[in-house]
Amino acid sequence: MNPLTARELIVNFLKEDLGITGDWSSLPLKGRRLKGVLIAKEEFILCGAPFFEETVKTLDSDAAFNWKFKEGERVKRGIICEVEADGNALLSAERTALNILQRLSGVATKTREFVEILKGSPVKLLDTRKTTPGLRVFEKYATKVGGALNHRLGLFDAVMVKDNHIKAYGGLREAVISVKEQIPITMKIEVEVESKEELKEALSVIDMIDIVMLDNWEIGEVGRAVEELKRAKPSLLVELSGGVDEEKLERVKELPIDFVSTSKVITGARWVDVSLEVVEVDDNERP
Repeated sequence: MNPLTARELIVNFLKEDLGITGDWSSLPLKGRRLKGVLIAKEEFILCGAPFFEETVKTLDSDAAFNWKFKEGERVKRGIICEVEADGNALLSAERTALNILQRLSGVATKTREFVEILKGSPVKLLDTRKTTPGLRVFEKYATKVGGALNHRLGLFDAVMVKDNHIKAYGGLREAVISVKEQIPITMKIEVEVESKEELKEALSVIDMIDIVMLDNWEIGEVGRAVEELKRAKPSLLVELSGGVDEEKLERVKELPIDFVSTSKVITGARWVDVSLEVVEVDDNERP
């Protein structure tokens, strides 16, 4: 992730909490050093440690951290990090930093559960654009830490012709041709196919398509559809989507597809339980 993007988002998150005046509850602690520990109340996949640090360091560039686990590792209950920082900075940043860490670790943990189900299968897991407004780059970072691959980051980096586009353009074929004329030559086109009729349309412009998403298809119909698509264009990639949960994933991993995408790794993730506790106060003010 671009560090400038991460920093800009974190600054805005802090501004939301600190407002114009800052943290009145912690202001008298400015200049006094606090030592604290991050405590995991459960096991989870650690994700967001760099952003936790950046949040605190935005208010105190001299803050120091000692992580007991690496990003992407499964943590155990207990102390996962030791931190030392200016008292006002640490307690002012506490909630924002924890919010990021708890949310992203939850997404990474949920993603890892899905990835484990696909273990041994050539099918790769993709995330989606169903993300929390303002948190997309962080949540997509978390799915990667969890082991998934990112689908497009936004509307700007790839074409995806969906059902409403097909209706608006008057058909799948018309949509693909119209879009192809406008986009840069390096940009890929993905088409969402919901029926056998749309599959036929996709095959008629298959030379313009890079990825076909079979959306909400019956599992038993997928193999035949993939065979037709790959016969027409061997380099074509096929993605399956629609109602993908843990149970369906068990059936999907045996299919001849390249990718399976689901929003559940983000929308179905819960926050993990982590707290920050101050363990030592340095009463000697520093210049």
